[in-house]
Amino acid sequence: MRILILTHRAPFPQNGGYPIVVGNTIKGLVALGHDVSLISLNVKKNAIQPERDVLLDQINYIEYNIDIRITAVEAVSNLFTKNSYNIDRYYNAGFEKLLFRNLTDNKYDIIQIEGIFVAPYLGVIRKNSKAKVIFRAHNIEHQVWQKLAQQKSDPFKRWYLQLLARRIKNYELELFNKFDGIVAFTEQDKASILSYGAKIPIVVLPIGVDLSLYKPDHTKTDFPSLFFLGSLDWLPNREGIEWFLDNFHKDLVDGHLKAKFYVAGHNIPEEFDDYEVLGKVFIHGEVDDALEFVNSKSIMVVPLLSGGGMRVKIVEGMAMEKCIISTTLGAEGINIKNGSNIIIANNADEFYNAMLKCITDEHYCRQIGRNARKLIEQQHDVNTITRQLADFYQSIV
Repeated sequence: MRILILTHRAPFPQNGGYPIVVGNTIKGLVALGHDVSLISLNVKKNAIQPERDVLLDQINYIEYNIDIRITAVEAVSNLFTKNSYNIDRYYNAGFEKLLFRNLTDNKYDIIQIEGIFVAPYLGVIRKNSKAKVIFRAHNIEHQVWQKLAQQKSDPFKRWYLQLLARRIKNYELELFNKFDGIVAFTEQDKASILSYGAKIPIVVLPIGVDLSLYKPDHTKTDFPSLFFLGSLDWLPNREGIEWFLDNFHKDLVDGHLKAKFYVAGHNIPEEFDDYEVLGKVFIHGEVDDALEFVNSKSIMVVPLLSGGGMRVKIVEGMAMEKCIISTTLGAEGINIKNGSNIIIANNADEFYNAMLKCITDEHYCRQIGRNARKLIEQQHDVNTITRQLADFYQSIV
């Protein structure tokens, strides 16, 4: 099949959940013999020149730079409209013209839209292509904003986030039946989409990883050590790690949590440097090799309080045999078993007790990690999942 994938950010380098999911999907489809094209918006904050990915030699790739920054005036003026600027800022007339030319020059069997922020281009696709259009729901976007609003104590912030959530919800609910098929990562997201009235084919396919890339080496792991890895330009990640540091910074610095704590990921705000304490709390920013960083630490924390979909970093952490402490929400969609392949903690007391147990019992941590790897091998092998995705395409075509 000839397949076109549209993304709202360039998936190179593969340094976050969205790029990793897109990259793994493309690798799997290419390995199955499909002709894959990728057209990506590249927002300016991610406009860096990474080392060339070898995958680019196997696909047709077009990248188009846009600026999605919103001025204060635009943010205020948007209050007096019914549109969601979260989505509208990804619309660009120049990109639409580029897409139009590509669609008129090429005949695709499948066009896969990777998330809601590329959905504004559905109109030009329908007018200029007979391809079946698949929507991959990375999460239910308005639910992310609803959960963010629920966490806010400030009345104005809560009202504003609820306003954003309502507008995104209106857009999402009008969108679902405009596609030929939907791919969801979790059963929870599928149930939500169906409850909103979707009547088109929906399949649940979890995040897949290339297991050959995940090679844990415990001789290079510092025990005990705690770490967080995630992009802090995604609000749920930032909210979660701020909650964690506000609750446990003192315990890590001069309390009973006798373990170093590391924070890594791109777009970490400068003010996070205030949390750093020599020899105890480390704010790394973006690391050169994420898997090497993960391998070097022993206990992963995922204090996610809002968000949706499936967390790529948890799947990767499990593949690296990490002992992971996560909220129920953070581990959503993964076939976890609390106390066997992950540890679930939903409040400060549960997190504290879980961390204390882990940093004092290395055997326990190792067993959790080994069970986690087995789960990923059984249910998240990208080769198996990509074949299932291709089968779904065939059923739609």
